[in-house]
Amino acid sequence: MTSSDRLALALFTLTGLTGVIDAVSFLGLGRVFTANMTGNVVLLGFAVAGAPGLSITRHAVSLVAFLVGAVAGGYIGHSMAGGSRHRWLRTAGLGEAALLCAAALASMGVAGVVEIPTIRTYAVIALTAVAMGLRNATVQRLAVPDLTTTILTRTLTGIAADSSLAGGENARIGRRLLSVVVMFAGAVIGTLLLRHGLALPLTLSAMCVLAATYAAVPASPPAANH
Repeated sequence: MTSSDRLALALFTLTGLTGVIDAVSFLGLGRVFTANMTGNVVLLGFAVAGAPGLSITRHAVSLVAFLVGAVAGGYIGHSMAGGSRHRWLRTAGLGEAALLCAAALASMGVAGVVEIPTIRTYAVIALTAVAMGLRNATVQRLAVPDLTTTILTRTLTGIAADSSLAGGENARIGRRLLSVVVMFAGAVIGTLLLRHGLALPLTLSAMCVLAATYAAVPASPPAANH
């Protein structure tokens, strides 16, 4: 398997984990997104307009925390731009996994659905949102086509707009469809795991991030051929 294949596999894994994280946040933490910021901004607008069942504070915390994570991810990427790509990606992956582990610890003992927010609720929202911001900044810098890991709008548009029905050539149709399928599957899995509380899906997500990171970025870069 080539390095590009390993990277694509890791990004598909992270795409699936987005479904898990948003299931945890939206269903378990009070109808707030911590990975999908498009949805979160829209829900924040609904909350500001007084829509019932939504919390301005929860959405604002998620948005600000996501931006903090994105700044951290951007800083890591820029500061390591002249060094090893392996070290940069490992640092970002370990950072995301550590944040998700911290979120899992903060959620220990919390039931699968939070009706009344507490300090621990906001901690889990903030930690998962920072993790997703860090990841998004890293994935944006990688710029792998159709593998943003958190947004499917452009992917779905590409499936339709580049299809033979539209006179296109079905460019990267396999990758695009797989992205949709794995995020859908992640959302299903995350919802099922929530029956056992918040900590389980967050812990498994952290473990999967670690596995994906070390699958995509071996401990030692492959030796150059001479």
